[in-house]
Amino acid sequence: MKMHFSIPVSQQRLDTLGGRYVLYSVYLEGFLFCKVRYSQLHRWNEQLRRTFGNCVPPFPPKYYLAMTTSMADERRDQLEQYLQCVPMDPNILKSEVFIRFFKLLQQIVAYKTGLSRELIGYFNLFLIQFHSDGALSVMKKMAEFELPYVSLQSTEVENCKIGLRKWYMDPSLDSELMDCHTAVNLLYDQTVQEIEKNWAKPTPEQRQELEALKKAGNQIKFLELAQQVQHYGYMQLDTCTCDYLEPGCVVTVSVGNNEISCYIKLPDNQTQEVNFKMSRIKSWQVTFLGTLFEEEDGPQQTLNQNLELKFQYNESNNSWQWFTIYTKQAFLLSSCLKKMISEKLIKLAAENPEMQIEVPLEQGKSKKSCHQQSQINYFDFPTRKSKISVKSTEEDCVFETIREEDL
Repeated sequence: MKMHFSIPVSQQRLDTLGGRYVLYSVYLEGFLFCKVRYSQLHRWNEQLRRTFGNCVPPFPPKYYLAMTTSMADERRDQLEQYLQCVPMDPNILKSEVFIRFFKLLQQIVAYKTGLSRELIGYFNLFLIQFHSDGALSVMKKMAEFELPYVSLQSTEVENCKIGLRKWYMDPSLDSELMDCHTAVNLLYDQTVQEIEKNWAKPTPEQRQELEALKKAGNQIKFLELAQQVQHYGYMQLDTCTCDYLEPGCVVTVSVGNNEISCYIKLPDNQTQEVNFKMSRIKSWQVTFLGTLFEEEDGPQQTLNQNLELKFQYNESNNSWQWFTIYTKQAFLLSSCLKKMISEKLIKLAAENPEMQIEVPLEQGKSKKSCHQQSQINYFDFPTRKSKISVKSTEEDCVFETIREEDL
């Protein structure tokens, strides 16, 4: 599993005895994940070292004297690099000590639905934003070690809830779930919703037949017909912009079934559909830009995030070209691309175990910017050099009463 941690913001706080400490805001793939103190991470590091020894990356040392501003910035960068490196070891990532620290609660929701244990991997929790016009946005796929309710309370996005959705991009995998009544219900409800939201686009004839099957309560036949609908099972992103066919074009991106499908609005208000096949994508990268805004009446600063996903595509004649999609859901899009690749590799390996397969990479590339920047790299995470410190005396507690309406 590749994931991106960042610590773009730190805050000075006063404890009950009047002493000062620093609270670090940890972001996971562009969203606020948790806020922790150095001492909490230090204790966790000691637990990891007792289990894994020198396999654990170096932890930033303690300072026994008052830290200067430059020392505080250096520690924040070091903690960020530490959090990025720790989960790159699959043994650590899957360990009890890692999971216990981050609270593995993903499976609890799945068990409550009655989903059988062997089918849990086909579904995942997502953070979903609901808009006043009835539209919805899937903001992020939640990691297995996330504490969903805390992430919900910590998020800086309004009107969000936690949703359970299928997590595979190959529609043919539906067949693996047809013998489980709970799984069929989940697939059916999601498909009905996606047709209503126009994510899936049936023809008038298909829509009429789907309505008839819906009224008859025939979920299996409904899902079988839905597989023939354009963009069935695709993940649709919010309207955003891209640099194709020309810079600044408005685009609606849907991803699934081994392609990135783009409905691009042209200057003359005409719409053109362009499909990028995964088999012709060589690599991609996500760039995370964060810009700080300072409040007028105080020292508090907020982080405005700008994201882009750039992929290298073979249009024709073996000529490779980079295309860029500017979207706040770039991490989600990247997760979908990785999922399609993993599903394709599993299928190819089953067909021919000795076949050598070239895998598209998610890679990073140096890029200058006047804003605080961090980039995902398939192999490592480049150091981000920035000086951001936020002072605050307000209490920060993300643990609140969990309400049923948040689910």
